[in-house]
Order: sequence, then C-alpha cells, then structure tokens
Amino acid sequence: MRNVIILGSQWGDEGKGKIVDLFSENFDIVARYQGGHNAGHTVFIGDKKFVLKLIPSGILRPGKKAVIGNGLVIDPAALLAEIDTLESAGVQVTGNLYISSRAHVLFPAHRMLEKMSEGRPGRVSIGTTSRGIGPCYEDKTGRRGTRIADLLDTEFFRAQYDSVMEEKATLAKAFGIYEEMDWRGIRDEYEALAERIRPMVCDTALLLNQAIRDGQTVLFEGAQGTMLDVDHGTYPFVTSSSASAGGACTGTGVSPTRIQGVIGVSKAYITRVGSGPFPTEALDGAGEQIRRRGSEFGAVTGRPRRCGWFDAPLLRYTAGINGFDSLVVTKLDVLDEFDNIPVCIGYRCGQQEVAEMPPTVRQVAQIEPMYECVPGWRASTFGISSYDELPARAKDYLAFLESRTGVEVGCISTGPERNQTIVRAGSRFQKLVCG
Repeated sequence: MRNVIILGSQWGDEGKGKIVDLFSENFDIVARYQGGHNAGHTVFIGDKKFVLKLIPSGILRPGKKAVIGNGLVIDPAALLAEIDTLESAGVQVTGNLYISSRAHVLFPAHRMLEKMSEGRPGRVSIGTTSRGIGPCYEDKTGRRGTRIADLLDTEFFRAQYDSVMEEKATLAKAFGIYEEMDWRGIRDEYEALAERIRPMVCDTALLLNQAIRDGQTVLFEGAQGTMLDVDHGTYPFVTSSSASAGGACTGTGVSPTRIQGVIGVSKAYITRVGSGPFPTEALDGAGEQIRRRGSEFGAVTGRPRRCGWFDAPLLRYTAGINGFDSLVVTKLDVLDEFDNIPVCIGYRCGQQEVAEMPPTVRQVAQIEPMYECVPGWRASTFGISSYDELPARAKDYLAFLESRTGVEVGCISTGPERNQTIVRAGSRFQKLVCG
C-alpha cells in the first residue's frame, strides 16, 4: 500500500502539476486537499498545454479518479468552466471527478470583499489574486460558510444565502467600497450550477478511506507551497489554507497513519509571487535572466514571478515541517548558462548567524543570506532523461543541495514534457512513487 503526498517546498509554482501528472499513472486516485482556483498547475502533453486550477492533475490520465477534497473552496462557475475546457480538449472528466460535499462554496461577494480588503487605505497589500479565496476561508472559519451540501439543499441554501449576502452588502457599504450586484440573480445562477455538479458530489472522505481499505493507492496533491502555509509560512504574506503535509489529512479526511511518504517539489532556484520577504531574491540581471529562461510568469494571473537563488535553510525548514522523504528538483535546465551559481547556505542578522527560520516577516526581512558559489556546468541539460547523461558539474550541484538540505534529490525535471524527467535508481522517490 502506497499513499503519498506531493507538495511544494518553497513559495509555490515549483512545478507540482507536471510531477503529479507524470506519476499519477502509478496510483489509482489523485486527491487535492486545499486551496481554490487561485492556484494554477501547468501540464504540457505533446503540443497541448493544460492549466488546471481546481481539478487535480491526475484527471489527465485516462481512467484515474480525481478527488476535490473538503479542504478546498470552490467557485462552481470556475469549476464548470474548467471542466468544459478539459472536455472540449478530449479529457474525460465526467465519471472520473468526485467533489466533496463538505468543501466550501466561493461566491462573487467573496471577490468583492477581497478587493475591498486589499485596496483599503493603510493596509499592507498581501498581493493576492483577488479571487475571493481568503474571504471564503474566513467564512469557513467564522462558521458562516456555505458548503457544497448546503448549496444542493435548495430551501436551506436560499435562506442562508439571503442572510449572509445581506450582511456582506452592509459590510461593504460601511467601508465605502461597493459593487452593485444582482444578489438574487447570483443566487439563481448558483442554484443552476449546483444541478450541474450534483452528480459529481459525494462524501469523498468515505470514498478515499474505502478505496484505501480495498488496497487502492492515493496520490495527495498540494497547491501553493509550504512557505505560503497559513501556520508555517511567512505570515501574513501567505495563503488562507494548510499547504503543508498536515493539510492533506484535514483536507481529505484520511488519517496520517494511512500515508506512507511525503515528496517535496523545489525549483533548482527559487521564486515568489506577490508581496512578502524573500531573502535570496536576485534583484540584478541574474534575476531577470532566470525569469526569462524559466518563463517565470503566473499560470493563472500572468504576473511576473520574483526570482532568486536556492535557499538551503528554507528547504531544511520546510523539510522538517513536512518530513520529506525525497525531493524533486525542477527546472534544472534554467541554470545551464551560469558560470557560477550562488546557493544560500545560512542566514545572518547583524553580526549573528541565525540557525532557525524566524517567526515574523519583520525578522525574515532583516536576514542577510550567506552564499557559497557552486561552479556552473555551461552545457545544456534540457530534455535529459538519464542521470548518467547530466554534466558532472550539474550532478555536483545536486549533490551540494542534498548535503546542505539533508534530503535526497530523487527526481529531476529538465523540461516541461513528461519524458523530460530523471528518476534516480534506488532512490526513496523511486520506491514510493514508481512502485
């Protein structure tokens, strides 16, 4: 029995979509456990590009079950648009997608409230996607949210919706930021959307646990990255859900005793979208070179990503939180042109070295990274699928990351296609993910 979590070890955008898609063929079910349609997983299959926002990447594998867990917030309009796009491209979604009846519903009012919050005078902007994810999670935590099961109960939903939306309209007016909305029209629209998703809705915790008892295997898919986790990330510049390994259990209803491994995904460098501290950000031409070579622009928003050098202390921190068994290093080929590659090996604050990740963004912002330069390989690694074919200095770079993070590099991605991937023979990764 192999049930494995794959998640981001940095600030998201590490390439999890490709990795989940590629190795989902070795599992029966792929289950996503947190986030909303603010997280985009990009997968290339031949000449086709798929951007998945809510649906697990495993949906692209014929015959595999894809589960949207209770830990997500779902805009039914966005979900159905994604389903229509996939099915028009020949992907079989109907019959393979299962939606948790306990997931929460995101409404247009949540987007309005997020814009209001981000644009309020005097507030430090978090740099969200303004898709309403945070306000929806606020409603969930505040025990005033609407779950998918509520949406399907028309009589209850109408009474709840009218009460909650009246409250939100009053709140928006009080802050002087208000969008005219046809509240009743939106309610009617979402009732119609509910009928379209009704056949896909079930108790997914029951489905997953029964499947595991029957000997089926589950790949748990995280969105964003550990440094955006609401508890363990650079708060408040984080997402509103549990993006770390623990979120897989609360976000699906599967016990931690049923999970055999945790795989972290990391770029060979590091990026971040939005505001917040970023100790190893390269603000010179090197950062722009990484952005250009890596096409570092958001899959959902198109925003340029902030780029910088690999941060070993950060990876040690996220490895401790998640218990990584192995690490996937993506976009190794982006570093092919560099003569020397700085790697952050420690932090300094003033005259003192900092051994632990500081708890506040104020302290993280004061960090001075301590770098060690590793010789570049100045040769193309693009598309290489055998570890033995990598340039010697590229292997040295990966070995250096292993030594500084304490985690094996079990898989390397050298391009966006499925076959542009290296799995290291005998690695913990191979045993967990490849069977």
